[in-house]
Amino acid sequence: MLKVAFASTDRTRVNQHFGAAEGFVVYEVTPDKATLVGVAEFPEEAMDGNEDKLASKVDFLEGCAAVYVMAIGASAIKKLMAKGIQPIRINEVDAVDDLLIEISRAMTEGGVAWIDRAVALQQKAVSVDRFAAMEEEGWEG
Repeated sequence: MLKVAFASTDRTRVNQHFGAAEGFVVYEVTPDKATLVGVAEFPEEAMDGNEDKLASKVDFLEGCAAVYVMAIGASAIKKLMAKGIQPIRINEVDAVDDLLIEISRAMTEGGVAWIDRAVALQQKAVSVDRFAAMEEEGWEG
């Protein structure tokens, strides 16, 4: 399962610049389905010179593997990458549903670098958690 966010004003299309995004929708995506798990709305803000606007958006996206945006600045990219969130810039307005289908397909078929990395990291975390639980139960190898 991957959590993926989309910068959107209407919750159906990616149509926002990250820094000026008035809203995000967050989905949990598996190879079989996508489930809406979060929505955030932010006040309209000036684009230039307002670095503070980024912090609340980055904080909201904590735990997401990626965020799809129309455009994004270098400082926002840096902040997202530091939290392990891959920014994905698209060139034209795309339907969230179409992107969710592509992500689900890539989780099964592979070949999309950020999805392959996110799935591998998640599998590694699950494996570590499993061994930690076994150790707590007194498992001996």
